[in-house]
Amino acid sequence: MEKFMAPQNDVPLPRPAPESPLEIATAEVALAVPRGATLQQVADAAGVHRSTASRALNPETAGMISPDVVARIAEAARCLGYRRDLLAASLRTSRTRLVGMLVPDLANPVFAPILAGVEAALAERRYAVLVAHARSDEIGLDLVESLVARRVEGLILATAHARDPVIARCLELGLPTVLVNRADQEGRLSAVTPDDRDGMRLAVRRLVDLGHRSIGHIAGPQDVSTGLLRAEGFRSAMAEAGLTPGPVVQADAYTREAGEAAAERLLARQGGLTAIAAANDLLALGALRAFAARGLSCPDDISITGHNDMPLVDMVQPPLTTIRIFHDRIGREGARLLLDRIARPDAPPVQIRTSPELIVRASAAAAPGGR
Repeated sequence: MEKFMAPQNDVPLPRPAPESPLEIATAEVALAVPRGATLQQVADAAGVHRSTASRALNPETAGMISPDVVARIAEAARCLGYRRDLLAASLRTSRTRLVGMLVPDLANPVFAPILAGVEAALAERRYAVLVAHARSDEIGLDLVESLVARRVEGLILATAHARDPVIARCLELGLPTVLVNRADQEGRLSAVTPDDRDGMRLAVRRLVDLGHRSIGHIAGPQDVSTGLLRAEGFRSAMAEAGLTPGPVVQADAYTREAGEAAAERLLARQGGLTAIAAANDLLALGALRAFAARGLSCPDDISITGHNDMPLVDMVQPPLTTIRIFHDRIGREGARLLLDRIARPDAPPVQIRTSPELIVRASAAAAPGGR
């Protein structure tokens, strides 16, 4: 069997000769341009004026030039390795086509699909997003200043909470800002959020339909809209079912550890609970660990529901009954609202609520004794 052997000398392989007039022109220009081709060199290679080349290579003005000329100029730019200087363009036009996004926890799986929706909607308009982890108000304020210094045209915040200094700073700066997933209770900014009250009602109704009457609630932090509104939804759903609202325990954070600790307090406070409605999926996963530590089987001894339908909760044991809030749509709508706000900064705030959907899985079953 023959083996291919690389040449042992340093003689470079010959390049194929240019075939088209454009390739010949760009090859001649490239000989004189060792690196960093300029716009003028692209124009010379394509046989057009510099301003024509500039318009053809700008997505916002390329429509002013005939398609065949745009194609010729683009090919010349490709052959020469030319890249538009976006920083210089932004200084001329005050447009960077960049937006910033702050999230409270990059490790939380709920934010990945929201970010994917944001990126997809921005890409349609040739915008890009800079994402930062704002794990505290102090860090969030520093990040806002850093992003503004990088000339972002607007911000998407997934970090909103009561008396939020980051929101106050964005309003003070007059920076186009949109909220996603969490709302500003004063309605000062446009926001895209799930209908949190209705989502919790769906979860409670599912448990009631399964025969549960002793139902507790693990609430999220009450300084964020998701925790506050889902707790309200729990109480109203229990009242609508003619039931006395069960015990409510507030988790310190939206984490599995906080969910486990809250579930322990809830189970210690009231014996005989047959079901728990948790304010999000991570809290529900933590509660499952608390059940196991007490020797309780889910759903044989106690049922649980989550909220968000974050990735992989259908893979846990038992698969989690939860509320789907359509993260991708929230991200897309948030990005579109921001682009509208950038174009019309004086427009009034817009509030969009997405409708939730109950996702039935195995973690919620008929109440013990009712099977």
